[in-house]
This record gives sequence, structure tokens and C-alpha cells, in this order.
Amino acid sequence: MTATTSSEINDLTEQAEQEALILHSVDRFLARDVAPYVMKLEHDDIYPEDIVERMKELGLFGAVIPTEYGGLGLRPSTYARIVERISAVWMSVVGILNSHLIMAHIVHRKGTEAQRRAFLPRFASGETRGGLALTEPDCGTDIQAIRTTARRDGSDYVVNGTKTWMSNGIYGTCFALLVKTNPDAEPRRSGISMFLAEKGNGFSVSRKLEKLGYKGIDSAELIFDDYRVPASNLIGEVEGHGMQCALSGLELGRVNVAARGVGVAQAALDEAVRYSQIRKTFGKPIHEHQAIALKLADMVTRVTAARLLTHYAANALDRGERCDFEVGMAKLFATEAAVENALEAMRIHGGYGYSKEFIVERLYRDAPLLVIGEGTNEIQRLVIAQRLIERSQAGLTS
Repeated sequence: MTATTSSEINDLTEQAEQEALILHSVDRFLARDVAPYVMKLEHDDIYPEDIVERMKELGLFGAVIPTEYGGLGLRPSTYARIVERISAVWMSVVGILNSHLIMAHIVHRKGTEAQRRAFLPRFASGETRGGLALTEPDCGTDIQAIRTTARRDGSDYVVNGTKTWMSNGIYGTCFALLVKTNPDAEPRRSGISMFLAEKGNGFSVSRKLEKLGYKGIDSAELIFDDYRVPASNLIGEVEGHGMQCALSGLELGRVNVAARGVGVAQAALDEAVRYSQIRKTFGKPIHEHQAIALKLADMVTRVTAARLLTHYAANALDRGERCDFEVGMAKLFATEAAVENALEAMRIHGGYGYSKEFIVERLYRDAPLLVIGEGTNEIQRLVIAQRLIERSQAGLTS
């Protein structure tokens, strides 16, 4: 018993040391390769190719992919810390990682061993990058209403339909694609499947989508016109499991978005604190005025609470537990904190906050995406309430 306990302690210590080194490498990468170039790349909406190459070298495209498939094998809680750090510098960089890693997470959790060995090493190296293709022009939150279909034809499926708001849509080459293999199925979810779709004949990008914020990352509309995908690319090689695949991936995605919220909220706080000590009115720094001091107090409280909720949710995911309740609360609170802190930072900056020369202008444009992405916050509230009642009826504490 003592030997086992000692071994477990050694493993945890080694893991902690490894993760500390990775976080240190991420901090250096952000200071050297990202921060100096953000303003130019973001304002001109330029895809950060050099930054992507550096992320490949660091192994970040394999962050949560197990080491046996060439990844770093990081726990979701460590990945959340990486996301928070990157988002505090430039949130768009995280978007390039997140959708890609959701796809990888789905393959690891729901794919066959053959699919893991065929795809995960390529995903981990960044050789093959992509994302999660759920949203359609007439379908967002209600993903069971998708219209993209896949019809079996010999050893292939023939796919027709459109996906929109696809992160990595232009520069990515492989997507976890949600389709209807049985459009008439009841319940609807039983007719939904997911494929690994690599770009080829019949799979094209129709256009890049312009956005208020979240610049740099390519968001695009994808067209499938009699696109043929091998039946072996059906995740799990069983039809009707697409919804389970999507929901499995979204747990990691929502931890990611919550961590993004923490990063943006922290960046807004940092900028507000810095400016409040420089800017003077009526003969003293503005942080000495009660109106500003109250704002700063609320901002730091929000970001601290958001961080704790996010770590709480990520730790549940580490343990492999069902965590839609914890993840929903973290995503809801942290993203609202990002929006509120970004607005307060702009107000503290006054007229300068409205200028493109200041970081808070970008934070103000980026933050609203978080309350929409990976399931709107209205949906998160419904999920939280439903799980709360389920837990109460089962005699569990919240």
C-alpha cells in the first residue's frame, strides 16, 4: 500500500513538473511570438501563419491527445490554463487550437482504434488541422435540425449540404462533420452521424465570413456537393451516434470557452488597473476616485470567481465524469465576466477605450462571441437548471 501511494505521488509530481515546463514555454511563446504582432494581424485580419508554425513546434495541436498517439497528453485542467494565458494575449490564436482539439477529442473518445491510429498522430503534429462542422445557415443551437445528408453508396457515403461559421475552414483540411444518415428517423438524434471529412472533390470553401471581432482566425462557409467520404471515416463506424460525438466534444469546447472568458476578463482587468494608475483627473490618479475603485473591485471579483468555476469544471473533466452541469456554469459565468469586464475597461479608459490604439477596443469586440459560441448562454442556463433538478430528484447536492 505504501509503495503504491509513493508511486502515485511521484507520478503526480512528475506530471506537475512537466505541466509547469509547458506553461513556461507557452508564456515565452506568447511574449516573443504573439504579443508584438497582435495589433497588426488583428486589425488587418491576417491569418497568423508564423504563429501557427510555432504552435506546431511546441506540440500545442496535440495538447490533449494522448502521448501514445504523438500528443502531449495534457489534462483538460492544464489545457484550460494554456487557453487562459493565450486568450489574455490574443483570443483568436486559441480558436485555431480549440476546434481542432475538439475534433481530436471526439476521435479519441468515440472513434475506433484504427481511426485513432490513422488520424490522431497527424492531428497532434499539426500536419492535419481542422475543426468541428456542426452549424448550418438555418441551424445553430438546435443541431438536430441539420439538413446536411450522407447517403450510403457502396464503400462510400455521398454528402450534400452546407456548414457555416467553421473555424479553420480555409486553412484546415479535415473536419468532424455532423450529418443526417437517416433524415426520417425518430427521435431525430438517432438519424444523425459524424464523419471525418477531408477536403477533396465535392468539398469546397465558398467564402470567408467577416466578423466584428475574433479576427485573424479563418471563419468560413463549407459546401458539400456530392462529396464522397469513405465509410471507414464514420466515427465509431456505427450510424446514429453523431449527437453523442458532438456532445462529448462540446464538453471540452465549453471548458475552453470558459477559460477564454477568464483570459479576456483578466486582460481587461489588467488594462484597467494599469490605465487607472496612469490617468489623472482632478489632481489624482483615477483609481483614487470611488467610482473607478468600485469598478475595479467588481472586475477582480468576477475574474477570480470565473477562474475558480473554470478550474472546478476542468477538474471534473479530468476525472472523466459527466460534467455538463459544471461546464455549463463555468461557461456561463466566465463568458459573462469577459463581456462585463471588457465594457468596464472601456469605460475606465474613457475616449481612449474607443481607439484602435488601445487593447481594450479589441477585447470589447472579442468578448461577445463567447456568450454565443459552443452553445449560447441561454442554453447553458437551461442545461444547468435541468441538471440541478435531476440532481435534486436523485438526492444529490448541487
